[in-house]
Amino acid sequence: NAYSEGDLRAWDERLTRAAGRSAGRYVVEPKIDGLSIALWYRSGLLERAVTRGDGIVGEDVTANVRTIRSIPGRLLRPTPFVEARGEIFMPRSSFQALNAARRNAGEPPFANPRNAAAGSVRLLDSRITASRRLDGFFYVLAEIEGESSPTRHTEGLARLEALGLPVNPLNAICR
Repeated sequence: NAYSEGDLRAWDERLTRAAGRSAGRYVVEPKIDGLSIALWYRSGLLERAVTRGDGIVGEDVTANVRTIRSIPGRLLRPTPFVEARGEIFMPRSSFQALNAARRNAGEPPFANPRNAAAGSVRLLDSRITASRRLDGFFYVLAEIEGESSPTRHTEGLARLEALGLPVNPLNAICR
């Protein structure tokens, strides 16, 4: 996470020292503030969706993730096993509509889209989750069986897209 050009240059210098060479190019994309999620697909079908939890044990939120329209229940090609990691988030328009509805119902509004998204994924009632119009972007192909793992981040993003998983369209390669 960089908030200024100086932050970015300092990070590049630390990385160059640690690696012993300059990377020269980086994949960059806007930070999406949502809920980290891992999806497991077996034979191309969504088997499980889990949160990061405490870093070791996450929460199984499969039923609620199945209600998010942008996340496929079936990959575009059947693959023995895929684990994809990304973020579930609430688009600003969905957040504003949800808070307007809560105010109209005499309920307190949510403080921010991240908390609203995280709470929505953890609800016990999938119908409420479905009504919240969540979205997701994926950025890591953590594991894939039946083919070689990507060697570059851009290759991983392309494979995620080829499988039918949404990636942030604002990613770019920069020097």
